[in-house]
This record gives sequence, structure tokens and C-alpha cells, in this order.
Amino acid sequence: MNVTHHPKAQLRGAMCVVAASVLWGTTGTAAAFAPGVSPLAIGAVAMGLGGLLQALFAARHIAAQAGSLLGRWRLATLGAVAVAVYPLAFYSSMHLSGVAVGTVVSIGSAPVAAALIERFADRKRLGRQWILGALLGVGGAALLSFAGHTPAGPAPAAAAPAAAEAAADWSPTAGILLGLLAGTTYALYSWTAHRLAATGVTSRAAMGSIFGLGGLLLMPVLAVTGGPLLESWGNVSVGAYMAVVPMFAGYLLFGWGLARVGASTATGISLLETAVAAVLAVLVVGERLPAPGWLGAAVVLASLFILAPRPRPAKVPAGQPRAAEPPAAESTGVLPPGAPGQYRGPQQQACPQPQQQNP
Repeated sequence: MNVTHHPKAQLRGAMCVVAASVLWGTTGTAAAFAPGVSPLAIGAVAMGLGGLLQALFAARHIAAQAGSLLGRWRLATLGAVAVAVYPLAFYSSMHLSGVAVGTVVSIGSAPVAAALIERFADRKRLGRQWILGALLGVGGAALLSFAGHTPAGPAPAAAAPAAAEAAADWSPTAGILLGLLAGTTYALYSWTAHRLAATGVTSRAAMGSIFGLGGLLLMPVLAVTGGPLLESWGNVSVGAYMAVVPMFAGYLLFGWGLARVGASTATGISLLETAVAAVLAVLVVGERLPAPGWLGAAVVLASLFILAPRPRPAKVPAGQPRAAEPPAAESTGVLPPGAPGQYRGPQQQACPQPQQQNP
């Protein structure tokens, strides 16, 4: 029996993505404890060091599958470049166009970009369930973000009205364009990791190689912008937390889930990040969320029930005994060869333990 294609295995993969989204939702609250650090430095330390930790954690798997990875170096390089561009574009988008607009454009555009990539690259048709869930998720994220938006920073200085007016003209537009770039690169590295897994590379080796290369690309950015991270132990703690918890642990969970659900489904579920970020901002940072914001959070949560795959018992003819469910230790396998963009490699657990040997 094809057990990875079994809906319960897909559901476990979706739960891994949910857990990753919860960890990602803590990044905004963590960054609030280091106000003197630039967005570029936050993005570079989080994704850069987190990516290198991913590569170190998966070193044995990467070495064991070096031949397969080298044979697909173009795909791995494409994912690494997307990993490096994403945090710079994402945090710059929020800096230029505001947290609300930057967040909704970046995170909200990712499921659409992932669906378009799968549609044209893998010839995967979009189901009505996914379209409904994605529309609900994007709409809820937009409502959540704009409901809590307040202008940041002091008013422009009167001494330079022309410069302030010029900056006000181009900043929101540039922020929106950078948000679209962030959403596209997020969807792109998710797709490349899933595509590598579809060729037989384990999810740990795929994510470790892509994020390791992307982390190396971000090191020059961190060297130039990361000085304020060393000015206090508080800033050091924020940088360490961002790299280890949301980016390292979060993307480990995301990689395990991504091997079992499509990139469009994974990016759609990750809209949960906006709801988690809003709740933490209220509980920890002390921000206030108006009623439309809470409604948006509820809509995002509702979209998860539509986007997440649900187990459906197979129909068994009357009088015929039902086949036993596969053991937990064999909860993954391979998908049908004709399934585009799906995992066709060695068997893995739905959420493998770190000490598991490479198949």
C-alpha cells in the first residue's frame, strides 16, 4: 500500500507545517526586543545562521546524497538564491511600506505564487478546496494586518519637505514590490525543496543543502549590517533566538511537512503565522488589536481546516474486511510516479527523529 500518499501521513505533514508557522509567528515579537537592529541585519542573522545550522544538522545526509544533489545543482542553486533573497525582501518591505502592508503582501502572495509555480512547472491543477482555503486565508491575513496598522515613526522633518515628499511617494510602492518578491521567493524555495524530495533526495538533505547555501550567501550582508547585534546581550539573545528557534527548528518542521504536502498547501497553511504574530503582539508587546483584527485571525484559522488534508476512510465493499492500517514505523513511502511534484524517494517518517539514519 502506498502509505505516504495515505491521508493520515499527509495530515501529519500538515501538522508539521502548522508547528513551523507558530514558531515563525514569534519573530516579530522577538525583533521588538532589539529595536536598534536594522531589518536587513535581522533577516541576515535569522536566515543566514539558521541556514548554516540546517546544513550542519543535515551534514551526514548531504554527504550521503552528494551525488544526487550535484546532479541537480541548478535546482539547489535556485532554491539557495531564493532563500537568501527572501528575508532581505521581506524585512525591507515591512520597513518601507509598513508592517501591515509588507506582511500581507509578502505572506499573502506566497500561496498564490506557489500555486502558479506548481501549475506551470508541474502541470498541477488547482482544486476548488485549495482555492477557497487560499482566498479565505489571504483575506483573513489582509483584514488582520490592516486592522492593526498604525503609522510608525515621527512625522517628516519640516526642514526637508521635498525629500520627505519624494520618499513618501516611492517608499510604499517599493515596499509592495519587495513584498511580492518576498512572497515569490518564499514559494520558490518551498517548491525547489519539494521538487528535490520528489527526485529521491531526503527532506533533510534537500532543506539542509538549500538553506546552507542560502546562509552562505547572506554572510556578507550580516558582516556589513550586523554590528548593532553585538552592542548588547539583549541584541545577541534576539539574534540567537531568531536563528535557532524560528529559522532552524521551524524550517526543520517545515521541511518534514513539505515532503508530504504540496508547496501550495504548505504556503497556504503558513498563513497561520499572521494570526500567531498578532496574538503575541497583544499578549507580549502590549499592542491592541481591534475587533476586525480578531475577525481576521479567526478567518485565517478557519482557512486551515480547508487547506489541511483530512483523512478519509477508504470505501470497502460490503462483506469484505477492511485492510489494516500500516504500522506507524512505515508511515511513509512513495507516491504514484504520475503525481507531479510529489515525493518519490526513499521511505521516511512523517516527522523523523534527528537520530534516524539516512535510508
